Amino acid sequence: MSASEGLAQRRRQIGRHASLFAGGEPMVWLTGGALVVSVAMILGLLLLVLWFGLSTFWPQPVERLVTRDGRVFMGEITRRETARLTSEREGDAAARHERALVRTGNFRLTQRHFHWVDLAEVERRDRPEWALVLERLEWGRFYGFPEAFVRLVAYVPTSGRAPAEVLAELRRRVADFQPSQPGAKAGVVLAQGERWRLATLQEAEAPGARVVGVAEVLEGPAATWEAYLATHENVRARCRERRRLERVDTGRINRRQEEARLRLREHELAVERLRGAVPAGDPRLAAAEDALREARAAFERVQGETEAAFAEVRTRIQHLRRENDRFRLLLRTAGEDRAPPQLALLRVADVVRAYPANRLSLGQRLGVYFSRWGEFLTDEPREANSEGGVYPALFGTVLMTLIMSVVVVPFGVLAALYMREYARKGLLLSAVRIAVNNLAGVPSIVFGVFGLGFFCYAVGSTVDQLFFAASLPNPTFGKGGILWASLTLALLTLPVVIVATEEALSAVPGSLRQASYACGATKWQTIRRVVLPQAMPGIITGAILAMARGAGEVAPLMLVGAVKLAPELPLDGEFPFFHPQRSFMHLGFHIYDVGFQSQNSEAAKPMVFTTTLLLIATVAALNLCAIALRSRLQKRFKSSKF
Repeated sequence: MSASEGLAQRRRQIGRHASLFAGGEPMVWLTGGALVVSVAMILGLLLLVLWFGLSTFWPQPVERLVTRDGRVFMGEITRRETARLTSEREGDAAARHERALVRTGNFRLTQRHFHWVDLAEVERRDRPEWALVLERLEWGRFYGFPEAFVRLVAYVPTSGRAPAEVLAELRRRVADFQPSQPGAKAGVVLAQGERWRLATLQEAEAPGARVVGVAEVLEGPAATWEAYLATHENVRARCRERRRLERVDTGRINRRQEEARLRLREHELAVERLRGAVPAGDPRLAAAEDALREARAAFERVQGETEAAFAEVRTRIQHLRRENDRFRLLLRTAGEDRAPPQLALLRVADVVRAYPANRLSLGQRLGVYFSRWGEFLTDEPREANSEGGVYPALFGTVLMTLIMSVVVVPFGVLAALYMREYARKGLLLSAVRIAVNNLAGVPSIVFGVFGLGFFCYAVGSTVDQLFFAASLPNPTFGKGGILWASLTLALLTLPVVIVATEEALSAVPGSLRQASYACGATKWQTIRRVVLPQAMPGIITGAILAMARGAGEVAPLMLVGAVKLAPELPLDGEFPFFHPQRSFMHLGFHIYDVGFQSQNSEAAKPMVFTTTLLLIATVAALNLCAIALRSRLQKRFKSSKF
């Protein structure tokens, strides 16, 4: 027998008597299986978020369901469930019924957004051709059939006039009406509370009728829809102009008035301090009183100018609102539940988007889909954050993460450099390392409480007393803001950067340090030119981990700056451009608010998945940018000569 044959025989004997655990094969399968399960769970979560997030904005068909007992429900079917119901006739026997959650909208008329409908009770089910879906600024969606397009051509003033005089002018304007389009006719618009309604001349002559004016009426679904398409874009442009006047111009005037008031208050405080510290005839006190008189005169002058500017802006806003009020849509509902169909005269200016859901082609559906995504990414929230966009939250999340990264990375790297390269090994250094590792396990809400107490109340209040005394008792920095939120999250993620940097520094071979010292380099030169370039990929890895954790934290932000709705961004075009004291919106907090604080939880549920998808994409984009930077630095330092 040769040596090779004997060795093979010996291996077969060992294999027959040895346990599987001796070779470690069960542990290999166990660890591999755990990895597969973990990856499957992560992929399943991502696919769930991706599916619901991407399908949220796809326009669904509008269905009309008529039950056997005469109830009518028209809207979009958002969910189906199979329920087990017990029938009295069958005793304990359980029957399975499929039911559907129908988004019927029309909240102002029915006080409900959704209805559960038992599909077994449905007698007739169809998709009406001219069922319109209207997404509005307020009161949620509206579902109905277009009856007429109404354009007010002449207001009839009623203030201070006798009813007979008003009716005489109304009859004259109706008689002189000239249609601008074929098929249009004259109509009378009456006010009913805060809303308008279309009426006839005979109804306007009834006692107590509140006349608004004469309108041009285009009847029929096709004519109504064409008139809406021709008008809506101009109406929305006027809405955007009015919004700019209300926010930008009015805000600029308010800031100018507030700056003048603060300057006056500063001079008043200076005079009060000098009156208690110097005698009455002191020249410093006289100079301060003269400056106070000048500041008061300047404030009165600015106040007069701002009042005139306010009046001009208000006039322009009223003109735009009055112009938009002229265009209305008359729609008829399908009759919600047992209620009969109703007519509603809706302002075109309140309609964000409208479409005939059952007449859309694939291209038109894609247009609605991408239009909703565009609104979601670039507009502000509305309807208690359950509709509209998340641009302020997206902007606040990215800005806060960048500020946090700029703060935490230098401090973390410097701390790790000292602990690894300069500090002497001993009990104190071990205690510091243990403390850093323990900080990584502290609940994030504890950091939020610390940030609120230290940054907001201690540091912020001190800053207000030293530099913003004129604004007190209204705090400037003594409250939550994006600066304090960024610093709080920097403390939260500091242990991650320190540990990752220490590991990267320890991975640098000692021979490189010795070679640098042998060439005559100092310790700092060795660290700067040899150690840091070699450890840079690991340092960037720590920054990526810190960025990923900080961007997704919510609990600390609820205490130190994140709010439900922030009307002003922390970074804008007004001097000094960056406003660290302002509160901000955050995608994580937005998810919590929409998912758990919304009055319309069913309508807000799709927004939770969409915002979650956007948060994941934002964190991934920030990480990809950091990974690309790490790759560039790694290639650069590998090719460099020391």
